[in-house]
Amino acid sequence: MPSLSVLLPMMPTRHEQILSFAALVQWTSAHRLWQGQALALDPHHGFVFAAAAGFRVPMGSGVSLMPLRHPHEAAVHARSVAVASGHPFVAGIGPGGIDFQRSIIGAPYAGQLTAVREYVTAMRGLLDGEEVNLDGDHFTVHDLLPPLPTPPVEIGLGVLRPGMARLAGEVADVAITWLTPASYLRDVIVPALREGAERAGRPLPRLVAMVPMFVADPDRDPTRLVLQSNAGHLMLPHYVDMLTRAGIEIDPQQPVETVKRVIAGGAFLTGAPEELGRQIGEFHAAGVDEVVINLTGVAGAYGPQAALVELETILGQATP
Repeated sequence: MPSLSVLLPMMPTRHEQILSFAALVQWTSAHRLWQGQALALDPHHGFVFAAAAGFRVPMGSGVSLMPLRHPHEAAVHARSVAVASGHPFVAGIGPGGIDFQRSIIGAPYAGQLTAVREYVTAMRGLLDGEEVNLDGDHFTVHDLLPPLPTPPVEIGLGVLRPGMARLAGEVADVAITWLTPASYLRDVIVPALREGAERAGRPLPRLVAMVPMFVADPDRDPTRLVLQSNAGHLMLPHYVDMLTRAGIEIDPQQPVETVKRVIAGGAFLTGAPEELGRQIGEFHAAGVDEVVINLTGVAGAYGPQAALVELETILGQATP
């Protein structure tokens, strides 16, 4: 059954800021609370804080960047959230951009897919209670986590292009996308996921799409909201390449025209609440198991409270 979830639409500077969104998930039809990589407070700490405050809801990271955390620490953090929340946790990971890798670990991974495969292999073994002995090209792990009763931890991969999608099909439990049109998911990502899963002889991973959107209003400037949400992504080569493959031309020198193309191409949704509900349905029809409502543009432009109200409106129209 397709589900609808919520992305924490800002990087909190106090753990208390997560509570109203965790409460929204607990008290509405929303399935899971997600948070992307944060620069101020660690998302895993916020999830545990919310659980300790009484909001024990399903949670997921979408995605944590590999250069910041060794696979051993990633496994411990993920397991900690699962224990605190009492629900399966989705530990989404991704390598980040080339420049980010260089700034954190000194040089890009020589093989992006190889690095991700090693990272997942180490995490999965540790989470499954196995003794891991890995001397990879990018990661070294010789360790065993102590036994701990815990809900399952699912490993997710941030997926934008066919190569990573095929790898996710081989090794991941969940594929997580961001700013990807429904048509691109249907025609490119889902077939690649299936190819990888069939090659590995395993079930197709669940597909989770983080979908940026906002409710249209004559007083709202689409350019401001789209750029508030994704200006950085629209400058990163791997996102530009993905959107180009999806038929959306990105020109940083023409932000207004670029925003029009991003909206027209279905990478960023807008419309009346009922229209957003219809567009979300297109993602489910394309093979997406879980659509995550991303209102980072609304929160950035009008504040978290406005985003919270808008989330309730969209959930009311778009619940499968």
